[in-house]
Amino acid sequence: MADVNLFLLQLFTGLALGSVYVLLATGLSLIFGMLTVVSFAHGAFFMVGAYIGVYQYGVTGNFWISLVVVPLVVGTVGLLTERFLVRPLYGRGIDYPLLLTFGLSYVLIEIVRIFFGVQGIPISTPEGLRGAVNIGVGHFPLYRLFLIVATAVVVGGLWLFIERTRFGLIIRAGARDPEIVRVLGIDISRVWLLVFGLGTAIAGLSGILAAPIRAVTPEMGIPVLVESFVVTVVGGMGSLAGAVVAGLLVGVVFSLTSLYAPAFAETSIFALMALVLLVRPQGLLGRAGLMG
Repeated sequence: MADVNLFLLQLFTGLALGSVYVLLATGLSLIFGMLTVVSFAHGAFFMVGAYIGVYQYGVTGNFWISLVVVPLVVGTVGLLTERFLVRPLYGRGIDYPLLLTFGLSYVLIEIVRIFFGVQGIPISTPEGLRGAVNIGVGHFPLYRLFLIVATAVVVGGLWLFIERTRFGLIIRAGARDPEIVRVLGIDISRVWLLVFGLGTAIAGLSGILAAPIRAVTPEMGIPVLVESFVVTVVGGMGSLAGAVVAGLLVGVVFSLTSLYAPAFAETSIFALMALVLLVRPQGLLGRAGLMG
């Protein structure tokens, strides 16, 4: 019975880890599904969100304000990035915005190093979310439980926005056939702008949510970027539903491998990706479209 409880606790730990992957991969898939842009700056936006949130939390002592401020600030940075850096590269091939965002990520890292130093900054678990709660199979950290719930709320809100609003309908139509959207008199460039901003805002939010369980350093976005691309590929490029399923799956695989074979934990997610691509080259849910 103890072994079963340990397994279930580790499963919940994997869901908490997977929640961070879900948010990151959701932002990536949203941007790729609409703009066909592979954003290599996504991990840097994640890092910037963590730093802005931790700094604001240190000044005000209110973690909840950070959850509002961070996506607004990072989303604004995303809007400026799309408008002045990415937009001029549309139509020149997928590698141009890829290289630009790759370079941008290092620029953002250096800016953070200049303002905050190279050592990183600590953050404690927010008051009110400390300690552990009994979930029936043992005690589980309250903050990790909050992380799972917060991710479910964000993903649920995003689904409602895309599936139940007029702008969401425009996004889905633009992802499938932007020319038709243009014919209908809709400014597709404005849609691209807002989608890129929304995707980066989600990356920033995931950064501050992950900060209490990860080391906040200028390089924290680099490994996370690799992991989020693994999740995106496993789920299927451009599929938000695939990002959700794959994010949780990757988190669980990493967590359970850490329990039973710690030496293979880092490679387990890449082995999972290889296995999925061998069976389904398009990913678990393929590129079925937004929320498809």
